[in-house]
Amino acid sequence: MINLKVQSAINDQIRKEEYSSRLYIAMAIWCEQKGYPGAAKFLFSHAEEERMHMLKLVHYLNDRGGKAQLVDIEQPNSEFTSLQDVFEKVMEHEKFITEAINSLYEVTVHEKDYTTMNFLQWYITEQLEEESLFNTILDKIKLVGDDKAGMFHIDKELEGMKIVPDATA
Repeated sequence: MINLKVQSAINDQIRKEEYSSRLYIAMAIWCEQKGYPGAAKFLFSHAEEERMHMLKLVHYLNDRGGKAQLVDIEQPNSEFTSLQDVFEKVMEHEKFITEAINSLYEVTVHEKDYTTMNFLQWYITEQLEEESLFNTILDKIKLVGDDKAGMFHIDKELEGMKIVPDATA
């Protein structure tokens, strides 16, 4: 049976991962409506990856004899001013998720739940990759500024980026 403090912290992270998925869907909708089909495809795919992160936590908690719970979550923002604004918000959110994963890890250290500590290593590594990816995208968007041809090429590049969701990794 999993420690109740760890269970509560994992359930909180489940909520955050579900919110992440919904946030990226809201961003993808905005991109699709504003003529950025590549960014929309990328963000829809990323939303699915976030859902897989959530499910991985759900399965882990259930496998450890805990009780995974879904709760009401707030509606994500769906208004953005530009593609740069979208990816600045993505970067801000990914930093928040990194802090949340680190806080969850701290709970497992305090509770001496070594199994969950080991499990969370995947998320810690994943967050490093996420922040690096989005920082690179944001740097490219800032580099082209208001250049429409440059933005077109970034959108095409985003369309070709592959994200393979894996809840078993």
